[in-house]
Amino acid sequence: MQFTLDKNDKYVVVKLHEQKLNTLIAAELKSELLLINSQGFSNIIVDLSESMYCDSSGLSAILVGNRLCKNSNGVFVVTGLSDAVKKLIQISQLDQVLNIKQSNQEAVEFVLASEMEKNINEDQS
Repeated sequence: MQFTLDKNDKYVVVKLHEQKLNTLIAAELKSELLLINSQGFSNIIVDLSESMYCDSSGLSAILVGNRLCKNSNGVFVVTGLSDAVKKLIQISQLDQVLNIKQSNQEAVEFVLASEMEKNINEDQS
């Protein structure tokens, strides 16, 4: 699996450099998401702008990332969806479950806003 990581204080961006997010790639993506989460990152952004195809295994990997982030009190955001991938997510009704943003910038802003809200809630407790 070809990808790049951009680690920041509050989040990690995983940019997938693959045309297809399928069975061959999904297992490696799950492993990478587990590793990132185990390193203390609870906010993960996955950029799929280079992926034109996704199958059920790919969706499973995305859901694993979403669950990991939720369980560690963070957020998981998917960006750069092609029309085909977006349609699959909508058909699967995962657009009701996932945080989907058009661009990495929107995703970063969403993560930072979520972190700010979490800090405010913690201060009020």
